[in-house]
Amino acid sequence: MANKQSLPRRDFVRIASGVSLGAGFGLDPAELFASIAGPDAESQPVTEVSLSIDRRGFTVDDRHSDAPTIGGSIPGPLLRLREGQDAVIHVTNNLDEVSSIHWHGLLLPFDQDGVPGFSFEGIPPGETYTYRFPVRQAGSYWYHSHSGTQEQEGMYAPLIIDPAGEDPVHYDRDYSIVLSDWTDEDAMGMLRNLKGNGAYYNYAKRTLPQFIEGLFDNAGETIRDRTMWGEMRMDPTDIADVTGATYTYLLNGTSPAANWTGLFVPGERVRLRFVNAAAMSFFDVKIPGLRMTVVQADGQDVEPVRVDEFRIGVAETYDVIVEPAAGEVYTIFAQSMDRSGFARGTLAETDGAEGSIPEMDPRPVRTMADMPGMEDHSGHDMSDMPSDHDMAGMEMQMDHAAMGHSVDTMNLRRLQYEDLQALEPNRDVREPTRDVEFRLTGDMERYFWTLNGKKLSESDPISLTVGERVRLLMTNETMMEHPMHLHGVFMELQNGAHPAFAPRKHTVIVPPNQTVEVHLTYEDPGPWAFHCHLLFHMMTGMFARFEVAPAATADESVRP
Repeated sequence: MANKQSLPRRDFVRIASGVSLGAGFGLDPAELFASIAGPDAESQPVTEVSLSIDRRGFTVDDRHSDAPTIGGSIPGPLLRLREGQDAVIHVTNNLDEVSSIHWHGLLLPFDQDGVPGFSFEGIPPGETYTYRFPVRQAGSYWYHSHSGTQEQEGMYAPLIIDPAGEDPVHYDRDYSIVLSDWTDEDAMGMLRNLKGNGAYYNYAKRTLPQFIEGLFDNAGETIRDRTMWGEMRMDPTDIADVTGATYTYLLNGTSPAANWTGLFVPGERVRLRFVNAAAMSFFDVKIPGLRMTVVQADGQDVEPVRVDEFRIGVAETYDVIVEPAAGEVYTIFAQSMDRSGFARGTLAETDGAEGSIPEMDPRPVRTMADMPGMEDHSGHDMSDMPSDHDMAGMEMQMDHAAMGHSVDTMNLRRLQYEDLQALEPNRDVREPTRDVEFRLTGDMERYFWTLNGKKLSESDPISLTVGERVRLLMTNETMMEHPMHLHGVFMELQNGAHPAFAPRKHTVIVPPNQTVEVHLTYEDPGPWAFHCHLLFHMMTGMFARFEVAPAATADESVRP
């Protein structure tokens, strides 16, 4: 099909000139995230872009904040590049604090990755930093601040890279759908509240009457569960650290009440590029009445999978194709994993149309039956847990079937990690020669999160070699899902697919009390970050450093 541009050429020039693309500049909000496929007007794609980081007022319903933004809007402007070009991106920091931009999921030299303390020291106030890197891949990605709490406050935006050749996915129109969680509450104050009481924002804790009711129903099981949850210093309602009582869930920067709308023409194949840019929230996404075909995960093409619903963890991306029918209005419905709220938008033929909003599914409550192997121990030390495991269906068992879906919704086809299979074979299909193991550890009550029981400042870096084939094992010893993100490389998820077609992911959800295995091969030397992408987990210590050396000088003496 013809190549595609996300915005008319004049709007690319506006980005390059440093003019922000916010609704305050007279553009329809839907335009900021949309593109219509068509012949390229230019033989050469834009390679040089200027962005500014500014503090702007931002209002959601009746709540207001002064937020750090990219280009003056939340989300920031959609950037669209092309595989094979060289990107030159000038970023001016107009804040009174250090800032940064990380190109999430992109393969680039380490000194362009945008992580303060790893690739550079950040962008000082009043200064301009220029990122320069070759664009080596295609797909849907995003970019965001990697400084302090700026990402939660508003510094995130979608990024699309068109393939150098023909796109294997055929579509007529596309939209970036950026999901996020927003609050006017001070982010550092939120972290202090959690440090003082890990359940500070959990307004769904079980009550004494519920405990007494459980005693009448099954006293032995109720007491046993209560004891085991107490030993783990968690509560069965701890699905999310921060809930919809504090966050408003946004879709492309708009609240459910504001109702972002994307237009379609009947007969079109519409590509929706979902990005979870939230700080702390997972979403379960569906479009009632409209089946979705998943065609890409984390920017990497996959064999098409038809689904009714998918879960998107923090920092993940999924691309889906939909074919909306004439005369219909569809609701894009993204409910938070803990069912404390939702984001929503609309697909329609005309502006102003509004579809019905479905009821949220029942609020999930964890039970010991949901935690494989937890019936016999508290889960504080699972270092002897066997590394061999069957990932097939793990998300259905943990995330859906056992977590509160009603009988009426159980017939929905939900995406599972085991459904994902790379469209093209992986470049490196060798067996790993090196194992690196991480235990995902923490204490919800005291609210600290670590890797192998240590914070970044307490741990040695993991030394690897360029070209070394590595098996990375992540064992979650906590009772919360962790979206683990590794910079500078794609992880090949061992999900039961043939190893040559294992899906490539930059972010992998590790469910409670399970081990996830990925294989990887670094091609670029340098220091690379590895961390949980839940903002407050990362900030309290769930972070590690990989040191990847050229093959001739690698030091393999350090182990996790």
